[in-house]
Amino acid sequence: MTRMRARLFLLHVLVLTLLVVLAVRLWQVQVVRGQEFVTRATETRTRTVIEPAVRGQILDSSGRPLVRNQTALVVSVDRTALSRTPDGGASVLHRLSAVLGTPVKKLKERIRPCGPGVSQPCWTGSPYQPVPVAQKADTRQALQIVERQEDFPGVSAEIQSVRQYPGGEAGAQMLGYLQPVTEAELEKRSGLKAAYSGVDLTGRDGLEEVYDEALRGKPGLRRVQVDRMGKALGVEQRVRPVSGDHLITSIDARVQAVAERALARAMRNAPKADGGAAVVLDARTARVLALASAPGYDPAVWAGGISASGYQRLLSEKSGKPLVSRAINGQFAPGSTFKVSSVTAMLRAGYPLEGTYDCPGSYMVGDRVFNNFHGIGLGPMNLHTALVKSCDTIFYRGGYEQYLRDGGRDPKKTPKEVFANTARAFGFGRPTGIDLPGESSGRIPDRRWKKEMWTLTSGTTCKRAQTGYPEVTDRARADFLKQLAYENCTEGFLLRPGDSANFAIGQGDVLVTPLQLARAYAALVHDGKLRSPRIGWARVRPDGTLVETYDVPVVGKLPLSEKERLYIKGALSDVPSDGTAAGAFAGFPMDKVRIGGKTGTAEVWGKEDTSWFASFAPTNDPRFVVVAMVSQGGMGAQTAAPVAREIYEGIYGLKGPAALPGGKPVSRLPRFAPDGTVAR
Repeated sequence: MTRMRARLFLLHVLVLTLLVVLAVRLWQVQVVRGQEFVTRATETRTRTVIEPAVRGQILDSSGRPLVRNQTALVVSVDRTALSRTPDGGASVLHRLSAVLGTPVKKLKERIRPCGPGVSQPCWTGSPYQPVPVAQKADTRQALQIVERQEDFPGVSAEIQSVRQYPGGEAGAQMLGYLQPVTEAELEKRSGLKAAYSGVDLTGRDGLEEVYDEALRGKPGLRRVQVDRMGKALGVEQRVRPVSGDHLITSIDARVQAVAERALARAMRNAPKADGGAAVVLDARTARVLALASAPGYDPAVWAGGISASGYQRLLSEKSGKPLVSRAINGQFAPGSTFKVSSVTAMLRAGYPLEGTYDCPGSYMVGDRVFNNFHGIGLGPMNLHTALVKSCDTIFYRGGYEQYLRDGGRDPKKTPKEVFANTARAFGFGRPTGIDLPGESSGRIPDRRWKKEMWTLTSGTTCKRAQTGYPEVTDRARADFLKQLAYENCTEGFLLRPGDSANFAIGQGDVLVTPLQLARAYAALVHDGKLRSPRIGWARVRPDGTLVETYDVPVVGKLPLSEKERLYIKGALSDVPSDGTAAGAFAGFPMDKVRIGGKTGTAEVWGKEDTSWFASFAPTNDPRFVVVAMVSQGGMGAQTAAPVAREIYEGIYGLKGPAALPGGKPVSRLPRFAPDGTVAR
């Protein structure tokens, strides 16, 4: 009897314990984690569908599209959904391959995540983001996927907008391109994660990158009720996407096309040319009207994922690195176009504006002879003629004398370095601040730079001074390089006499970009104020409502009096008619449009000369500044000056329809109709 009672007691305790445990568990489920399970239950019967916003267009100054959107059927693959299938998605990809006519191998390459050892094509975006595998599917292909969704889990076919470039290669480096945003970027860039839909793309390079936030817009979403099989029952909530704003630029598509054609023709006519650039600025505002770079490429190659070979071609030396903009990234010795800075430095150093200067055939700098062009002496002349005829020896002397005044090889404690500091005041040696990413700064070599470079390179140069260059087959060049390495090893930290002479004529270690030179000339021929060029002009909503305008900031002032500035401008005005560019402008109607400018021929060891021409028009009241550069193009008057001439002929319509009727840049923003189209 006692044993029976003990058993009943234990049974009661066990039952009570189970009831307590059940009660506690129910309390946890219904009270503590109640909201969590309600949310999960809701999620099982709803699906959130992101609706990417339509990206804003990039327009020229008259409203013509430089980059626009085109609707297309895009087929995408969700890798996460694919991985949940029994065979990891292998059968789905085989069926998709049959529909799209794309090999399974290529589909796998496109959806695999990029990483160490994984080359293009691969997916650079988030692993949780659907990967586009066909950017322009046809209706038949899309219907096969949509109507047989059970055969294509994780595969979608939706109408999306894709970027289209009406100008083809024109301005490709300036416009930029789109690519998926990476997980690392989402974590690193605050605010991007909330603004990014996980479906749309982000700007890479060019205007697409700089104005990405404005162009991207805001994604929308749809919460769709589904049954347990995933079949849609209805829309529970919808937030419509907000289209991105349009970017109106100061670029004129017609002038851009003229510049592209002129540059392409020059590249074809110069057998060894390996790169070139043409910059057209509004002389009064420093807004960019055209920015051409050669070689170029078609930005449409980015759509749908670029191949490994295609990507390598954009970066390879053999193809000329078409992804790189020579206009803002190309750094070259400017040759005689740099003399506008050097003559200013001479004036700052006390040389008289109205003085007379001898132009001998050669000039002794230290223990080395520096020759004028072809060793020809031109006799006594003023600074006006020195610029028109491009006398080198006058500038050799000015640069060398200032070098000696600063102490030469044993410099004073605080050398004035007039030539280097004047060049910096012209904006050389630092980025212009244009609204494009990755701009190069150029280089203005001075005593400090020489020491810094020697510190960085002396180990290598001193080693080469001993071992030489056995890999160089040309013995003369190998001997030269070994001697150069020896000199740089033993005294590379010193600014040498020859450095000062070369600096004065834009040779040696001086490097500038075509854009830097263009903005310096714009300041020189307009009002002496140095501006930071801009391409973006205004931002408008899709209906044409103005959001904001982008001003061109003044960032400096040339170290010239008004009298000095006009004197130099007057000298440059005679170069195309009576100076070094006279041959290139023979027959040009100067009575209709008078051109001013300066040729430049920069020597490059082992290569053909770099051809330059920096110009402005009309000379009495400049509205345009045009700078042309062709690497390995030969003399300035031979290749670059004809590029500028062709651009002016196109702008003013001297050989056909005028790109800018009236010969003036567009000064008013385009007007838009109520439906958002440009009102003509």
